[in-house]
Amino acid sequence: MAEDTAGLGEQALNKVAEIGLSSQLREVENMDVSIKTNPLKLITGEVDSVTVEGEGLVMQKNLRVEKMEIEVGRISINPLAAAMGKIELERPTEATCRVLLTEADINRSFNSEYILGMLKNMQVQADGQQLTVDTRRVEVKLPGGERIRMRALILIHQTREEREVTFDAHMVGDRQSNRIRLEDVQYPEGEALSPQLTQGLLQKANDLGNISNFELEGMSLKLLEFEVRPGALQILVEIYAEQFPS
Repeated sequence: MAEDTAGLGEQALNKVAEIGLSSQLREVENMDVSIKTNPLKLITGEVDSVTVEGEGLVMQKNLRVEKMEIEVGRISINPLAAAMGKIELERPTEATCRVLLTEADINRSFNSEYILGMLKNMQVQADGQQLTVDTRRVEVKLPGGERIRMRALILIHQTREEREVTFDAHMVGDRQSNRIRLEDVQYPEGEALSPQLTQGLLQKANDLGNISNFELEGMSLKLLEFEVRPGALQILVEIYAEQFPS
């Protein structure tokens, strides 16, 4: 009977947690929460561990994540709130989280109305004249080795000319600014206008690399490390949670 009670209690908390987390996201393909405890501990609000596995999560700024895994150790929750279908942390807790983004996820973000809208009517200096440019399309490749390759189709208003510009960059984890940023940008030989035409694109790439883009209500994230695999980017972050999303 005790095991049945524990199972029912865990199942109820799992469902509450899944609903709370899903409510903070724009889209969710799959969300699975596993809370481990026992009846006596649950009465006092003690939880042994929490595991969260999400797939196909769309977050703020239309940023899609292929997979997210969160591991939390022992925590204390308000037992009265839990009995009423709500998870309240008795004290802040820390956890680790792995986030996996594919090339398709990153390309989706860059080609969203939100990002492309910010890359319109940009003023740049090139060849001694002021130009107005739009970024029409962006393609991102992750070859591995902490490198990223970006190709963009850019429209120059003054001439109605479309230019395709390409550059490679090194991805660097910057813990001070809590982001993955691009440096050591290299352009193919002969593309003299590329640095000027891609200023805005580089800025938005660094904005999307801000780890705060993955934060949920009541949680702050801190970059630990990242790995660029062929076709994918995996990020490891530390979570500091003051409350559980509801």
